[in-house]
Order: sequence, then structure tokens, then C-alpha cells
Amino acid sequence: MFSIIDVNGNLIYANDSFCKRLNYTEEDIFGKPFNRILKSPFPLHIVREQNKKAVWKEEIQIQTKDDTTCWFEASMVPYYDQDGNPDKTITTYYDITARKHYEEYIEGIAFTDYLTKLPNQNQLYHWIDEQQIDINNTKAILYISLDRFKQINEAFGKRIADKVIRMVAERLQNFQTKDNFLFRKDGDEFVVIIKEQLNQEECMAKAESIVNKLRIPYKIQDSQISITVSIGIRFPYKSAYTNGHSKYDEIDTSIKQARKAMDLAKKKGGNRYCIHAHHQEKPLERGYIIDLELKEALAREEFSIMYQPIINLKSHKVVGAEALLRWNNRELGFVSPDEFIPKLEESGMIISVGKWILENVCRRMKSWQEKGLLMQRISVNVSPIQFKDKYFVQDVKEILNDTMLDASYLEIEITESTILNLESSMLTILELKSLGMHVSIDDFGTGYSSLSYLKQLPIDTLKIDKSFIDDLDRDGEIITNTIINMGKNLHFRIIAEGIESEKQLEYLKSQQCHEGQGYLFSKPVQPNEIMTMLLQQPS
Repeated sequence: MFSIIDVNGNLIYANDSFCKRLNYTEEDIFGKPFNRILKSPFPLHIVREQNKKAVWKEEIQIQTKDDTTCWFEASMVPYYDQDGNPDKTITTYYDITARKHYEEYIEGIAFTDYLTKLPNQNQLYHWIDEQQIDINNTKAILYISLDRFKQINEAFGKRIADKVIRMVAERLQNFQTKDNFLFRKDGDEFVVIIKEQLNQEECMAKAESIVNKLRIPYKIQDSQISITVSIGIRFPYKSAYTNGHSKYDEIDTSIKQARKAMDLAKKKGGNRYCIHAHHQEKPLERGYIIDLELKEALAREEFSIMYQPIINLKSHKVVGAEALLRWNNRELGFVSPDEFIPKLEESGMIISVGKWILENVCRRMKSWQEKGLLMQRISVNVSPIQFKDKYFVQDVKEILNDTMLDASYLEIEITESTILNLESSMLTILELKSLGMHVSIDDFGTGYSSLSYLKQLPIDTLKIDKSFIDDLDRDGEIITNTIINMGKNLHFRIIAEGIESEKQLEYLKSQQCHEGQGYLFSKPVQPNEIMTMLLQQPS
């Protein structure tokens, strides 16, 4: 394809390929300004260029007769008359339309969230450059996260959950202005960078409006889904971190700080916003480190298992032990189970860690038996997440086979919240019982169980929660006595947790509680100390 343009910018000739590609006839375009069909002005200065060696190359857009746009790589060469004056320009064209469309498609993938069609974080950096943004000319950053969205995913499935995400994105766009930037950060999280002229009170009012708007139920097919959000707000302030760092680093750091405030909003129950403050940094920073370090803790062999002996309150002999997970991290040292176990459950890592615990405990129990050290059973706490996993029972079977431990020596401890769905819980418990195992309800009295549940469940043991043992001088005595009598009537073994004083022990013995554990007898100890206890107790 080529064309000839005169010194005034009129198209005076084009070959057949040019006309056919653009759907023009000679009458449509010959003798008329070339700019009429260009999407950007024709550079007449090239035609008038005095340097006879000048060649102009550029990518240009030309509009076809049917109003579509084509892209061409144009090479323009100016020609001069005998006196050296500009005369015309001959241009050759190489069609790059397909390439441009592909580039646009790739850019769309790179800079647009596939699900919501909102910008993604890559697009953020373009916006920062275009708007010449730095943290000091933003008014606030809002970090928005849906509360307990994982439950919606599990209850309704991914297709419905994706629909909810799209509907949330649509509602968020109603708060959008030309000065602000909204993007989907990840999963169920969104970020709004506010540049419009709002003071802090107005920014908080906007966050409150988002909280209220997003909790209006979402109508999807025959379901009405309610969801709340947590928002973290980060207002700009002079930070030592920003000194000497790029504007991208400053924005990224501010987004992380807004997320920490969002985490705090979730810790307070969600359905609210919280504002980032300096004093939040330390505790929330620890939470991030725990999340990060947990991912490699199993591979780095940082987990260990301690054992707390279970004592027969009549004979005072060790009849069993409860296995308790501990974590000694390279960065944080010993981390409390109350800190890391909820995070294992939230991430789903509890399934692999729980399987590791079961395997190690069964091997340990088998090794004690081979040394002639006998206990009635070893107890392992199983998370509701692990208990509901479809491979759980199969995993237990394989572990028992691999370790050659008789199933009657293994007791699985579950909490009351695990058995909320009675039908599915019953099936799993029956499968475990068919292997010959024992099943106990841990922390009994703190959850949702009722007498009707207990009558139906084929469990072996009730463990009275430590909180009732702590309060034996008040209402705890009545509750403890009720649990003991109820459990005995249903032929359950009764274990009291958290026994720390002789007074507590004497009361439990007077009520004929079967077994107990607590610091009065022993704190959780290393496996070799359990061996010593078993060796030293009279036969």
C-alpha cells in the first residue's frame, strides 16, 4: 500500500491496495485532505522539511469508510521540485492492525482484573505516573475486605461467590469519582485511593457509606446473600520510611498500613472501619510475620509435640496423654497455640499439619508399646476443618496401617462446634468408631451441644472445660456436677481439664469424676518425660 500527498496535505493518489483495505473509492478521497481520514493530524511539516534526507516513520491510525479504525506503520519520504522546494510526500503502509489488537488484548489482561473488569494493581502504577501521584497528594487510602467470604464460597460454590464479587465491584463503582482510583487487590479485597478534595471526616463518612451500602443483601437467583465488610483507612502523614524511597514504594507501604487497619477492623468483629495509627504496627506486624513463617514451618521442622498426662483420679496412675502442638519459630521463638492455630485453620494448612501430628503421635505411641510402656490411649485434638475434610478418615486408616498401631489406643478429640451438623458428624464418628478408635468431646459446656445431641452421638468421653474447674467455688460447681452426672448416666468417661489445686481434685473425686489432667499433676512435657512417668509408676 502506498499514497502520495501534496504539499497542502491533500491525497492526490493511492494505489488499489490502499483503497480496497480502507473501503474508499478514488472519488471519496482523491484531492481531499488526508487528515480527514486520519485519527491523528497529518504532519505537514514533514512535507515542508528542507532536509532532503528526512524520512518520517510512525504508527498511525486511519479510519475506514465504515468507521472502523486500522493501524499502519507508515514510512513517509518527502520529494522536492527542481528548485529544491517541497513538492509531495510518498508514503508506504504496513498493516499492523492485528498486532495492535493483540497488544490491546494483552494490555487488558495485564492491567484489568478478569472477574470484575476493574483495574488491577499493575494499572495503579500507570495511574500514579499519569496523575503524578505521591502519597502526600492523596487524601486517604481505603482497604476494603469482605468479612467471612470463605463461608460464602463453601456454602454456595465458586460461581455464586464470583457473582457476589462482581456485584460488590459494581456497588463500589458508585462511589468512584474521576479523581479517585479503585482497583481489585486480590480475592475479596479492594483498594480505593482518594485524591478528591475531602477532609478526614469526609473520608470517614465515605468509608461508613461503603460499609452500609455493601451490607445490603445481594439477590442471586433464589438466594439472598448478606455480607459485611471491614475497611482500613490510612491518612497521609510524614513517615520516616518514605524518605529516599520511590513514590511507588510510598503508595505500596501506605496500602499495607491500610490493610493493617482493616485487619484490626476484622479483629473487632468486622462490619466497620478502623484508622491506621502508629501504635498498631507492632502487634499487626507480628501477625503478618506469623502468616509468612507458618507457610514453611512444617518443612523447616519447627513444629513439635508435647504430651500432658491424663490421670485416673482413683488410682492416681497415668492412663493416657493428650498430644499438644507447639511451634518454635526461627524469627519469633515460641509462639502461643492461641496465636498460630487459628491461622492454620484459616489458611487450610491445619489439614496437612493435623495429618503430621496424627502420624507422629501414632509412631510415638507404638514405640512406647514396643518398649513395654503401656497406656490406655493417646488423645489428639482434631480441628473442625480437618474433621470435615473428605480424606480425613482415609488418612487415619493409612496412618494406623503405616504405624501398625492398634486403633483402640487412639482417641480423637473434637470440639462442640465440630458437631453442629449432626448428620455429617455422625457419619464420620461412626467411620472412626468402626476402626476401633475412641472419640471425645473436648471443652464440653462452652459450645452448642445439647442433651439430645449427646444421646445420639456414639462418643466415649466428655472433657469438662477448664473454665468450670477454675470456678468451682461459684456456679462452676453446679455446672460441673451436672456434666459429671449427665455423662455418667450416658455411660461416658468424664475427664476434668485444668486441675491445679488439691481442693479442685478433692471435689472432683467426691463427684466420682473418672480422670483428670492439669498442672497439679504435670504440665505438658517432652516424650521422654512421659516415658519416665510410666517407668516410675507402680504396676
